[in-house]
Amino acid sequence: MSGFPQPLAGRAAPLMIDNVDTDTIIPSREMKTTGRTGLADGLFAPLRYTDADTRTENPDFVLNQPEYRHAQIIAAGANFGSGSSREHAVWALAEWGIRAVIAVGFAPIFHANCLRNGILPITLERSDVAALAGQQVTVDLAAQEIRSASKTHAFAIDPEARLMLAKGLDAIDLTLAQMPDIRAWAAADRQARPWIYPEHTA
Repeated sequence: MSGFPQPLAGRAAPLMIDNVDTDTIIPSREMKTTGRTGLADGLFAPLRYTDADTRTENPDFVLNQPEYRHAQIIAAGANFGSGSSREHAVWALAEWGIRAVIAVGFAPIFHANCLRNGILPITLERSDVAALAGQQVTVDLAAQEIRSASKTHAFAIDPEARLMLAKGLDAIDLTLAQMPDIRAWAAADRQARPWIYPEHTA
């Protein structure tokens, strides 16, 4: 997983719809793989296609419009990613190229899945998200800011989540990064309490 672009600049694709659930993001019929790839074609299939079987595009859907076809940022409504906890929804967004979703709110599991898969979920007030929708914006993870031509918005993120995104790490990577400290603790504990280790009793 690649680290988050620092900073990320682009036009925020406006998808100001509340309650966009994971079945809208990636319908179950589009989940034909257990891996993280091969999902982008089915991303937003109910909105993106007038006929999903023939892949006939809906010209009114934002990601089918020329200026947003390669969007990396989405501006969304409330409760984005609700419904099923399927991680495929985040995988499909990531495979398409989405790196940040600025929304009025997120479903908690979807929010956590984003952070673990290289997508930055940012929560702002509805008026602020609406003002950014369709605009050229810069998402600065290090500064925890979104900048547009007219305003700068600060956003909050857990320090560990920010580190994971910045360096392209997952939870296992974070643990492995602490291996020198883990080994040092284990060695000291082995000296202090040898009786709890199997080789002591063998």
